[in-house]
Amino acid sequence: MHLNTSELIAQYGYLALFIGCLAEGETFTLIGGITVHEGLLNPTGVFLTAMAGGILGDQILYWIGRKYGTRILQKAKKYKNKIIKAKISIKRQPSFFVIGVRFMYGFRIIGPIIIGASRLNSMKFFILNIIGAFIWSFTFITLGYYAGSAIIHWLYKINKHLKYVLWIFIPSVSILLISYILILFLNKKRDK
Repeated sequence: MHLNTSELIAQYGYLALFIGCLAEGETFTLIGGITVHEGLLNPTGVFLTAMAGGILGDQILYWIGRKYGTRILQKAKKYKNKIIKAKISIKRQPSFFVIGVRFMYGFRIIGPIIIGASRLNSMKFFILNIIGAFIWSFTFITLGYYAGSAIIHWLYKINKHLKYVLWIFIPSVSILLISYILILFLNKKRDK
């Protein structure tokens, strides 16, 4: 059975979007917007899927923060100043921080953990998480939709030539990997 790119997107697009939105998200929601622009996925389905993935991902990270946040944050000594500033923001304006954390570079993963460790009320976090996921999903899907009209031309060109790149890339990497293993094997044999 041979599936083309459109069939793969139609079959697995929502699942890929959901999984991608569990942690990172922005790239996946932008791509989701592009798929909507191209008529490959339903706009409501993309929006709800991105929102669900974003909510669930942040809820999991929040509960990790509630349970293990203090230990995790103590080990993140490199980010001590950012963590302190985040904690201050959570105390001063928890609603703004929870909703905005999705848009803060460098806080996408650690932000909900810090919020959980701050012991912010779980129901308050849940409600603000839904609001934040709504705004975030709508924003990035819309950006992807409108960017899709600008970049889709290039994506089709890349897709058209991708198989040729793979025919060169895969054998090259395989040859390098086999050569490396062979050199390691011969060096071990020589050292004995």
